Amino acid sequence: MSDKAVRSIELAKQLGVKPSEIVKFVEKIRNVQFKKRTTNINIEPEEVDLIKQHFKEEKQPEKMEEKIETVEVKKIEETKEIEKEEAPKIPKIIEEEIKDEEEIHLPGRFRREISFEKIEKIKPKPVINRIPPKKLEPKKWLDIKEQKKVKNKFKKEESVQVPSTAPRKKSIKIEEGTTVKEFAELIGQKVSDVIKKFMELGYMPTINQPVDLDAAQLIAESFGVKVELAQAEEIDVIQEQEDAPELLQPRPPIVTVMGHVDHGKTSLLDAIRKTKVTEQEAGGITQHIGAYKVSLAGKDITFLDTPGHEAFTALRARGAKVTDIVVLVVAADDGVMPQTIEAINHAKAAGVPIVVAVNKIDKPEANPQRVRTQLSEHGVIPEEWGGQNIFVDISAKKRIGIENLLEMILLQAEIMELKANPNKPARGTIIESRLDKGRGPVATVIVQNGTLRVGDAFVAGTTYGKVRALIDDTGKRVNEAPPSTPVEVVGFEEVPQAGDSFIVVEDEKIARQIANARAQKKRLAEMQKAQKLTLQDLYEKIKEGEVKELNLIIKGDVQGSVEALKKAVEEISHPDIKVRVIHTAVGGITESDVNLAATANAIIIGFNVRPETKAQELADQLGVDIKLYSIIYEVIDDVKKALQGMLEPEVREKILGRAEVRAVFKISKVGTVAGCYVLNGVISRASDGIRVIRDNIVVYEGRISSLKRFKEDVREVQAGYECGLTIENFNDIKEGDILENYVLEKIPVKGI
Repeated sequence: MSDKAVRSIELAKQLGVKPSEIVKFVEKIRNVQFKKRTTNINIEPEEVDLIKQHFKEEKQPEKMEEKIETVEVKKIEETKEIEKEEAPKIPKIIEEEIKDEEEIHLPGRFRREISFEKIEKIKPKPVINRIPPKKLEPKKWLDIKEQKKVKNKFKKEESVQVPSTAPRKKSIKIEEGTTVKEFAELIGQKVSDVIKKFMELGYMPTINQPVDLDAAQLIAESFGVKVELAQAEEIDVIQEQEDAPELLQPRPPIVTVMGHVDHGKTSLLDAIRKTKVTEQEAGGITQHIGAYKVSLAGKDITFLDTPGHEAFTALRARGAKVTDIVVLVVAADDGVMPQTIEAINHAKAAGVPIVVAVNKIDKPEANPQRVRTQLSEHGVIPEEWGGQNIFVDISAKKRIGIENLLEMILLQAEIMELKANPNKPARGTIIESRLDKGRGPVATVIVQNGTLRVGDAFVAGTTYGKVRALIDDTGKRVNEAPPSTPVEVVGFEEVPQAGDSFIVVEDEKIARQIANARAQKKRLAEMQKAQKLTLQDLYEKIKEGEVKELNLIIKGDVQGSVEALKKAVEEISHPDIKVRVIHTAVGGITESDVNLAATANAIIIGFNVRPETKAQELADQLGVDIKLYSIIYEVIDDVKKALQGMLEPEVREKILGRAEVRAVFKISKVGTVAGCYVLNGVISRASDGIRVIRDNIVVYEGRISSLKRFKEDVREVQAGYECGLTIENFNDIKEGDILENYVLEKIPVKGI
């Protein structure tokens, strides 16, 4: 037997155990698992000894049971007299022996089986029948198990009830921006119960939405809790802790380019960056600030480009605030102009050194000396004349003197010893902001101190957010932005105001509290401003009962342009009519804008944006006038002429039809052909022009070059039909673009 393998069934017969028990024990020895219900396996000789030894130890309790059986048989065989005397003592002996067995010998897994075997053995005996069933050991074991279950149930119930009652307080403090979840925890109630209470008040917030403080007070009182309002900590925007000198590191200079309109600021930057920006700008005018980073001999320079038109005073002042050096561009053929003087004043007010770039020296009528003489009258004196200002003669178009200008900027920066601490939370200024259709609110931020990273929580004016993405001036995504770096930040809750300070804080909760507190202060200030009315004001208003108001709604592509346009329009004065801007916003013209205009009897001015199709239809239905512009001084001139009654017969634009580009075909010698479906109206070759609209913004305006249906040239294509067309000098057509066909009609004007 010891030399050969033994079958488990044979071994089970020898030992008097079940084959399944032997299989289970072999599983433990070999550390393997057999299929379910396996009973017949080969067992190695060395394993046989282990199995025999194991089951000998297991047999000891069985011997004890045999003894019990013999004792019981003897008791039954005794005479009836002895039975009567000894009968009550038998169960006690049995109970004591069972207790001893359970306490000493039995492993846990066998107890239940053996206990049930004992029940079967005890039940048929007449002696056991006299014993009450409650005293039986198996029942006692079952009772303990049930008791454990009952205890566990109570424990679970207690754990559920604790949070709703335990932490309740008599009074709590809540801050602006506390979420519904935080509020529920403070008052010691379930979130679902708190939301129900809010719903009863007609306010349905989500779990992470900030609570309305007035509603929160009412709800807390209904639960017997008093609420005190705690003021959120305001971060001081102006004052900042000074860094230790050893922590500071050199940073690139921030250079703002200033000057009069059409003196060549954008062309200069174009020459520096070797890209063509001016051609994309309507009328060759910079409509909003751009920020760019260039390198020269391993050193970086950050440039801010400011518009030169008189309407953009606020944008120029903003540029002067964040800059280290101002490059004043003056045309050699034009000399010092009003906006040149204004730029000098902004630079002096900000205490920023001025480097003068005398542009257009390649022109025959250029006179750089005259420019120097004129600027010296305004306190900008060249170094060669004993002054402190660097003058460089350049030509942006011919690329003359550009390298020399950059060297002078770097020299000036070295003298200034510009330094910042990159190892701290970022601080900066918002240069520009807009509402992007795909990404939401987006802002151009210039980092002035610290390092801005993806995931940082921040506050900017009355809005806040978390940095979801950082995009540099080349359009690439970056993970961080060191000092003096311009980046486009995605992750604002709302469109921020250009010029606001951008500050990184510990977490989003603090950011939300600060932003909400600022917004509340702003609302209160506006309410107080609106309520202030003296008797003198009241008298003057009654006296001016005949004075009419021209209400305007301004929508633009970026915040800076909207701001500048609003300021420029409000400064226009007329003795009989007041100009009042009732609403400004960034983005396309929507139905809500048209409804507001209809209610307030206002005119909508769209700057570089287009109305939505439904908004245009509603405007036609309600008779609301929508005027669309792409150059700012055209808006100002039109408003001035309208107020003075000097408008010539108005050239009104009539939309003939709209078509959607559904396919684009590139054909050699022809160019890009747009496969279109006419949505409404008619697409006509005899129109005065066609616009390419992408995301409600005009990308290009030109004329139809050819219009075909199948292979035949046609004059026009009606709504519901497909056609192919090409646009003169424009091939950048994309699927999803809207093509708008229009004619210009001359209408006698009675006034705007």
